[in-house]
Amino acid sequence: MLSVRCPLCLERVEVPLDPGARARCARCERPILLDRPLKVAQEDFDATVLGAPVPVLVDFFAEWCGPCKWVAPLVDEIARDYAGRVLVAKVDTDQAPAVAERYAIRSVPTLILFEGGEERARSVGLEPEKLHDMVRRAADGDG
Repeated sequence: MLSVRCPLCLERVEVPLDPGARARCARCERPILLDRPLKVAQEDFDATVLGAPVPVLVDFFAEWCGPCKWVAPLVDEIARDYAGRVLVAKVDTDQAPAVAERYAIRSVPTLILFEGGEERARSVGLEPEKLHDMVRRAADGDG
């Protein structure tokens, strides 16, 4: 199970990692979908990302960033392709400055792969091959 916050009502929800499961928020009944990137707020970062039972790819981005918009379709594709094996999260560095500072995010997009609460790999900018390789290795247990 994975602990996430419902994007509609902000209730904390435990959801199964099975990509075929139809998880819903107990409060507002909105579907909780893990086959797309999950926006994570600063206050939820530790519980959602560091506490996840699977590897987590975090896309540190900013709304104003052009290259972040270029990498977004790739991040969406990874979320779909690895649903249930790798969680994909997005953190807006303007909304989560303490998290950005903790992980020394100096430019966006920066994508960090976490496993067991630890940073395992990092990609800065648009590096599709590197990104696919680090996620594939984590999903296959070759971290």
